[in-house]
Amino acid sequence: MTGSNSRQHVIFVAGLSGSGKTTAMAALEDLGFYGVDNLPAQLVPQFLKLCGETTPPIEKVALAVDAREEQFLRSVPEVVETLRKSGAWIELIFLDSSDEALLNRYRETRRVHPLSPEGSVGAGIARERELLISAVSMADLRVDTSAMNVHQLKSRITDHVRGESRPTVVNLVSFGFRYGPPRSAELLFDMRFLPNPYFESDLRSQTGREAPVADYVLNSEGGEEMTRRLRDFVGYVLPEYDREGKAYVTVAIGCTGGRHRSVAVAEDLSRYLKAKGREVNLVHRDVERLS
Repeated sequence: MTGSNSRQHVIFVAGLSGSGKTTAMAALEDLGFYGVDNLPAQLVPQFLKLCGETTPPIEKVALAVDAREEQFLRSVPEVVETLRKSGAWIELIFLDSSDEALLNRYRETRRVHPLSPEGSVGAGIARERELLISAVSMADLRVDTSAMNVHQLKSRITDHVRGESRPTVVNLVSFGFRYGPPRSAELLFDMRFLPNPYFESDLRSQTGREAPVADYVLNSEGGEEMTRRLRDFVGYVLPEYDREGKAYVTVAIGCTGGRHRSVAVAEDLSRYLKAKGREVNLVHRDVERLS
């Protein structure tokens, strides 16, 4: 219901609290969108109609969706469908993040969760995920912000709106199963079957970043074959993610302690992907642990 202005571009921004909605809205406003937070659902069509009738008309509008507005969330599918039938260009961007990343952000800011002001942050996150199920299913763009900073998120939103594509960025994490796998991992590979440098007295104190350990792991029986197969698989799947428009993928490589085998393999894969022109963020989560 946007009047006669069929050129109106409306972007709904939904997502978990702490996933970056404020940053996404700021990016849209920098692109010339008129941003509004928490507008009641029943007022959206009327508001957009008024935007189209101003002089000059407001043709780009960004609307933030808050999970605390349960009535709005229940009405989102109907509102979006009605607006699309009116001729407006409607998109829904959903910002997701792992529970681990959200919990860390709340710890850093010492804020309470809006859906659990007197309870645990974890309970608030779980409740919010339930409320946002319909928004997730309708999303035109879903962005996982777990490993993003504000600049990366702004860039992702800007590229999407401008229609610019960017190859999927690889967040590569080595870890020790002894300390649990990263919750943000989307692809996980277990290197515990490879020979373990820990049992070699001259290698134990070194890490997979050092040549003697890397040579021991990568040139071992099974090491060369594993490296080749891992490169082939990741090399196959990344272009598929590019075509899907996936911004980031987190690849986790684990061994027992996260100091030797997983580090050596992650370093090798990082070099391979960078040589192919892929952007890689490499983190050795447990390499400094000694126990």
